[in-house]
Amino acid sequence: MTRKPASMYREIKGQANTRREYLGGVPNSRLVQFEMGDRRGDFPIKLSLKVTNRVQIRHTALEAGRIAANRVLNKAGSGAYHFTVRVYPHMVLRENKLATGAGADRVSSGMRNAFGKNVGVAARVESDQAVYTVRCTPSAFKSAKDALWRASMKLPSPCYVDVEEGKEFAR
Repeated sequence: MTRKPASMYREIKGQANTRREYLGGVPNSRLVQFEMGDRRGDFPIKLSLKVTNRVQIRHTALEAGRIAANRVLNKAGSGAYHFTVRVYPHMVLRENKLATGAGADRVSSGMRNAFGKNVGVAARVESDQAVYTVRCTPSAFKSAKDALWRASMKLPSPCYVDVEEGKEFAR
């Protein structure tokens, strides 16, 4: 069967489902790397990408945003930034797969026992919560801002870039 669109899982509905020991066979998260760049550097500027709506972000969207941002930041130089993913996809997503086509009425059980199978994981994010953070040098500020903007295109909610530290360098 085809994968369902991410818009089906965007809204936060119901109780969080995170207990993997009861679910059996939860797929691994595609998000494997949470910190990139120079981890020990002293950077005066700190920018964060924050979401405006309360939303669930799938692990594939978080990974796509991380790759898009890191691609732009690498052009500024690997020692000029430290990029961090601030959320972790704990929430297990389920889907009640229904058979379609000829003979589907004999195969499918409809909404009987419709708990669903595990199809992925997502991070529940509150409004104004930081998803990505970049600490950088003043020379890499424009690249960092562009990188966060490109990462925001991969997320299911409108986002904004917040300069948390180093506002005097951000001009």
